[in-house]
Amino acid sequence: QVQLVESGGGLVQNGESLNLSCAATGDFDIMGWYRQVPGKQRELVATKSVYGKTDYGKSMQDRFTVSRGGARTVYLEMKSLRIDDTAVYFCNAHQLFTSNVYWGQGTQVAVLP
Repeated sequence: QVQLVESGGGLVQNGESLNLSCAATGDFDIMGWYRQVPGKQRELVATKSVYGKTDYGKSMQDRFTVSRGGARTVYLEMKSLRIDDTAVYFCNAHQLFTSNVYWGQGTQVAVLP
């Protein structure tokens, strides 16, 4: 059973930085992050493949940086956090060969004014 374990969420002040990590129990071509607030659809933050391709959600690239530590880890560096960045951040992992997609349980990020 594949598991994605997220870490690094928490409570920060407006303008501060926070880093998220996700470790998988298997190898994945594409890993990344999505976020969701109650009542809204889950939205793309950023994904990165082991082949170097990176995708960012709308307006995410300005302050967020996604990176990989290999085929089993993905990181998200978040700078200049704003109140509207408050959300549950989910790790996502995708195997191209099998088309399998997995989700982590989510980690809460809360930005205070």
